[in-house]
Amino acid sequence: MSNDNGLRQARAAVERGEWQQALDLLHSSGDLGASALGLELRAQAAYGNGNYENAISAWEDLYSLRIAEGDKPEAARAAATLAMFLMIDTGLMAPVRGWLRRAEVLLEGTHETAPHALIAMVRTYERFMCGDMQSARQQAEIAVDLGTRLGVAPAVVIGRVALARLVILDGRFDEGLRLLDDIAALLMSGEVDPLTTGMMYCELICAAQGLALHDQAVEWTDMMERWRHGAAFGGINGRCRVHRAELLRVSGPCDRAEEEALLACEELRPWMRREFGWPLVELGNIRLRKGDLAGAESAFISAHARAWSAQPGLALLRLAQGDVAGASTMIDDALTNPDDLPWKECPPFGDLRLAPLLAAQAEIASASGDTAAARRAADSLGHIADHFPSPSLRAGAQLADARAKLLANDLSGAKVAATAATVSWVDLGAPFDAAVARTVLAEIRRTEGNLDSARLELHAAREAFESFGAMGWVRRCDEALATDSSRVVPATPTPTLTAAVAAVADIADEAVFRGEGDTRVVRLGGVTAVVRDLKGLRYIERLLAEPGREFHALDMVAVEAGWLPTHVAANSGLDDDGRLAARGVPVLDDRAREAYRRRLAEVDDDIEQATAMNDIARRELAERDREYLIAELRSAVGLGGAQRSTGGSAERARTAVTRSMRYALTRLAEHHPLAAAHLDQRVRTGIYCSYVPDELAPTRWR
Repeated sequence: MSNDNGLRQARAAVERGEWQQALDLLHSSGDLGASALGLELRAQAAYGNGNYENAISAWEDLYSLRIAEGDKPEAARAAATLAMFLMIDTGLMAPVRGWLRRAEVLLEGTHETAPHALIAMVRTYERFMCGDMQSARQQAEIAVDLGTRLGVAPAVVIGRVALARLVILDGRFDEGLRLLDDIAALLMSGEVDPLTTGMMYCELICAAQGLALHDQAVEWTDMMERWRHGAAFGGINGRCRVHRAELLRVSGPCDRAEEEALLACEELRPWMRREFGWPLVELGNIRLRKGDLAGAESAFISAHARAWSAQPGLALLRLAQGDVAGASTMIDDALTNPDDLPWKECPPFGDLRLAPLLAAQAEIASASGDTAAARRAADSLGHIADHFPSPSLRAGAQLADARAKLLANDLSGAKVAATAATVSWVDLGAPFDAAVARTVLAEIRRTEGNLDSARLELHAAREAFESFGAMGWVRRCDEALATDSSRVVPATPTPTLTAAVAAVADIADEAVFRGEGDTRVVRLGGVTAVVRDLKGLRYIERLLAEPGREFHALDMVAVEAGWLPTHVAANSGLDDDGRLAARGVPVLDDRAREAYRRRLAEVDDDIEQATAMNDIARRELAERDREYLIAELRSAVGLGGAQRSTGGSAERARTAVTRSMRYALTRLAEHHPLAAAHLDQRVRTGIYCSYVPDELAPTRWR
């Protein structure tokens, strides 16, 4: 096969989405693999194959080659494309601006070309993500105009989406949604390339989520879901999963939401840098609703470690942990200093970004008895809901109003507002939020002295929480019901209560393996023991929840730690024949570390320019980029400058999980030998772990 023929086959493989085959063909193409076409194909194939840093390096090499050839338009195209990929996946605006500036300098004094449209397209979102709405609008209009005249379809579509989002943020709500609907129809037609299609589907959903338009977000997510199978590549699959998790966090069930969030973390780990905080925060929010406070904290802290704001989730977590003062301090600080990181999913400007913080402030102020703070939060949310006519935003404002009025002892007004919020969320298909509103309504009824109505609301809330999977809230409802010694059980039990009563006769025969704070209750064979909870016991609990299912050891570690490794990381410990390798792989390879250092130099240039222009906001943002990059480089280097490695990821996970479970069973045997012996016999460990029940007489774990 000639080298030229290999290049043609590599192009065909890229068009089919067969990324590894394309890379293999390029490798065998010799010098032609380092040609302009070869480098561009290498960049596309590496990106599709999950090797982000190699994709960026290939674009950089293509830029250098075009400069050496004296082809300024093509060098500008490479620079603009590189800026786009840096913007999509890193959230570091200083390198983006640096590459855009290179492209602009190359095209100074030339006639309009396709790279001009690409530059305007990327500049649109660079400005949008940095909060400069006026410049973003100007660049979007240029992108649409040039893209239309020069036949650059991505510039037209991306420019139109940005303009629609800006129209919404201007307050022209219905007009903006109509524009986005038109773009959704265009994306469904298949006329737009896959990468642009995936990015813009994501944008549509982000716009709907930002407005709390659950129904619209569901519709567009379903469209993206149908499209992405066989079409999406790069980080698009993972982004779609985050959106799916966001929707399931509203509609339930919680377990499915958590599963989607974990899979999103797994898929996005090769793609996102600082923005990886986004799926981590979503995972934390889901676990918080579920009542898994330790898991939520792990996810939020992991997001914070990536310089990503975990608010208001972290403040609400502190509230759930009983630290009301800490929660108040956190939420007040978040509102006083709202996060301004560049992020297209939630641009750092406008009142919309404050709505979740204000809703959390109302809840925390209600718990602390701060009437003034609750009233401020409710009024601010009401103003936002007036400006953006979203039913969910209105329901949130109504609940905040109910909390404030309850604190002010305006029971009649509080009851009207809480009832309205409950009805709205039921209509919107948001059972968790409706149930929370019912708990507020129950408190209002109790304060009135109407205990029967209060209990009815609590029973309805408890049933909704249980169906949703929010077991922490179920326990809260149980505690509230138990504190009322004059409770009146309804004459006609609900189906849920009837089922609970029917189950009482069998409860003694069930096995129990339940975590309660720092302890675990284990019951088997009529014997109950309370033991200190251990990591290995939490691993076993995961296995007991799904008898017979095999979990990879890496997944077991991920569930406990609040993150999942990528498929690449999971396979990196394997030899070519699939056996575990003894050595690890670098956290960052040499080429990736060099790319980080180049970006660090670009950030330093951006800081110098911002200082010279007295642009304080730009300089602060660039300095934060610099801190993040330095932290990333440090994490890849050990003592004495030695390169850190992941170890044999799968083998290390297998060893750690097995050791933890064996240790836990040894400790359990000291308190409950029968349960420890049963689990020791039925739990399988190794690269894949499972709980295998007895086929003839399976133990029912609760």
